[in-house]
Amino acid sequence: MTENVLPQELPDAWHRLGQKVDAQQWPTHCLYVVATPIGNLADLSLRAWHALALVDVIAAEDTRATRTLLDAWGLTTPTMAAHRHNEAGAALDIVRRLESGQRVALVSDAGSPAVSDPGGLVVQTVREAGMRVIPLPGASAVITALMATGVTTDASPGFVFAGFAPTKSMARQRWFRHWTQFACATVFYEAPHRIAASLKDLLVVLGPLRQVSLARELTKRFEEVACVTLADAQQWLDADSHREQGEYVVIIHPAQTEPDLEAAEQADAGVDAWLDALLEVLSVRDAARVAAKATGQSRDTLYARALARKGS
Repeated sequence: MTENVLPQELPDAWHRLGQKVDAQQWPTHCLYVVATPIGNLADLSLRAWHALALVDVIAAEDTRATRTLLDAWGLTTPTMAAHRHNEAGAALDIVRRLESGQRVALVSDAGSPAVSDPGGLVVQTVREAGMRVIPLPGASAVITALMATGVTTDASPGFVFAGFAPTKSMARQRWFRHWTQFACATVFYEAPHRIAASLKDLLVVLGPLRQVSLARELTKRFEEVACVTLADAQQWLDADSHREQGEYVVIIHPAQTEPDLEAAEQADAGVDAWLDALLEVLSVRDAARVAAKATGQSRDTLYARALARKGS
């Protein structure tokens, strides 16, 4: 039986939508892995709010940080600690709770649990115990940064998420060499007190012309997203002392491939062959029109090329 946890003071539209969420299946003996806001508290989804209100306990990376979120949303659900230092024990406690028929929510301080945050061991332990795990998606710093930069398109090879960079310079340089060998964008997290050192190492590994996107304070009041070359990255960082604050998402853009000059010359020779054959029987204008249909190139470009061929 699903309990009704909707507050009556919600506006009518939200209340109706909330009733639909309330009517969904919310099984017991289940771990709900809930994404929470990465900065803006309004980014908590209605489904996530309902889960956090409904469960018997919330397993949190930092119970104080989670309590701030719960208080903002009027939730009084009890919490328990589940962080990287006690995760194994917390996982066993959670399994016992699930076996008794409880619902448990798992949250990290911000974003998605078990994605470069504690929680992976909890999820693994619960699944190995044969219990159900339901993920509730939400805010993601990686996806938010990619949305703001346009680095990935439906025609691009996508991106690889590398997690947190190593803390030591030489290890970090090796790490950058490994992750940037792919043709796609590389995304990683960096702490504000190490961002300058990481940019310096990136400059060593990739050179001054490689582009990076630097995203900080995402979804917050002082959100910034800058796309710069590595040659200019340090100058951007130094321009504002506040940029030494706030966690960073760094996107290393794919390397710009050098144009294939030999292939381009072969393509030009093919177009010239088309134009020379057409010019034997057609005017310059008609030859450009036919060649444009055959090659897909601009008619104006081909007209100029045909005119040059005709006069040579």
